[in-house]
Amino acid sequence: MVELANSKRFGDLSPTQIVPILAEEGTYVASEATFYRILAQEKLLAHRGQSQPRRHQRPRQYVASGPNRVWSWDITYLRSAVRGKFYFLYLVVDIWSRKIVGWDVHEQESAELASQLVLSACMLHGVDPRRLVIHSDNGAPMKGATILATFQWLGIVPSFSRPRVSQDNAYAEALFKTMKYRPQYPSKAFATLDVAREWVGKFVSWYKFEHRHSAIRYVTPAQRHAGQDILVLAQRKRLYERARRARPDRWTNTTRNWEPIETVVLNPERLEITTVVSSGECA
Repeated sequence: MVELANSKRFGDLSPTQIVPILAEEGTYVASEATFYRILAQEKLLAHRGQSQPRRHQRPRQYVASGPNRVWSWDITYLRSAVRGKFYFLYLVVDIWSRKIVGWDVHEQESAELASQLVLSACMLHGVDPRRLVIHSDNGAPMKGATILATFQWLGIVPSFSRPRVSQDNAYAEALFKTMKYRPQYPSKAFATLDVAREWVGKFVSWYKFEHRHSAIRYVTPAQRHAGQDILVLAQRKRLYERARRARPDRWTNTTRNWEPIETVVLNPERLEITTVVSSGECA
């Protein structure tokens, strides 16, 4: 069995393929289960032959300790009034503050349009692109020559998800889910591109200035991005401490945690080296 499994003829086949081929030729050596048992004992169940399955490494971990250090961007579909036609929402979010720092809606997916959006977002927020990491998935617009050339020209560090692993770009995906599960999200298609842009503009304003985000102690992204969350959370903490002193019988444990979130991790890894993006330099 070991000799057969390692032969030139069967070296890249599994027992589930070897046994039927031998049976067609009138040869019985052993069952598939026995083949697998013997190969396991001989530690030969790893991939055999020259062809190796493609492996994709996890994206590098980055830790943001402030705003405008790590951004994430993606594109999602918006239904149009024409069957089979969609509008495309381009959206850039700061993972530390959850603030939407750039967005637009277009009629096509394009690396050129994405490049323009990133460039305008950097200019709008006064960001030094040499101190910025931008993460995206593996779609064609994300890895197009135009946007990669723009990143290289600006000095931006690109980061990419593994193919078909949406969790690697969790911040953008979560934002899209929040948007599309809003009660105000249209049940019908957007009539025109301008209508789509108008609705998204209102959503972005609500998300930045009104939405209390659970992952940042229920402050708004705009408050956190501007550093106002420290004062807001301190006021909440003092309020809870006063309430506890006034009625200690109503408290069985410590007060609610209102300490600011100091760091946010992009694609956390358990054992690998962490890259902290605090001043734009990768450690």
